[in-house]
Amino acid sequence: MGLESNDVTQLLKAWSGGDHGALEKLTPKVYLELRRMAAKYMRYERVGNTLQATALVHEVFLRLVDVDSVSWQDRAHFFAVSANMMRRILVDRARAKGMAKRGGRAIQANLDDVPEVASGSRDREMVAIDEALVALGQIDPRKAKVIELRFFGGLSVEETAEVLKISPQSVLRDWKMARAWLMAEIAR
Repeated sequence: MGLESNDVTQLLKAWSGGDHGALEKLTPKVYLELRRMAAKYMRYERVGNTLQATALVHEVFLRLVDVDSVSWQDRAHFFAVSANMMRRILVDRARAKGMAKRGGRAIQANLDDVPEVASGSRDREMVAIDEALVALGQIDPRKAKVIELRFFGGLSVEETAEVLKISPQSVLRDWKMARAWLMAEIAR
């Protein structure tokens, strides 16, 4: 990861500096990782779903290209922003499908398996998790980021630790505490 990570970081900084050719060189270096992140999530979509992992990655790229004000710090920062964009796309999609209506049956969300619970057939749960995550972010931003990266971004404990520049043990501790808090918040 060392040399490639430095390569990606240099290309990100060049792109931030206005070098549009850097984006062309960067794309093949990050595309497969973004595709892997999206595939982890999309693997659990229901049959007949219209959004595919490739389309999700393309939507992220379209949004990234339109972002001019990001000063990319490094590879980890790029994937954290990408995970956040995936989250926004998927939650916005769930909301647009009208699945976030109040009332009805109670929401049963399970954050034990990541990202296995993230399923297109569970749009209401995704919206509820997103709303609880926003509330958690106001109380404890790091714990909210751990949930976002692992649940929505499909990152492993080690990848999450790298992005947040904390130990894997801290990720696991934050994950456990944040998950319990979110489950209580969703149950309310």
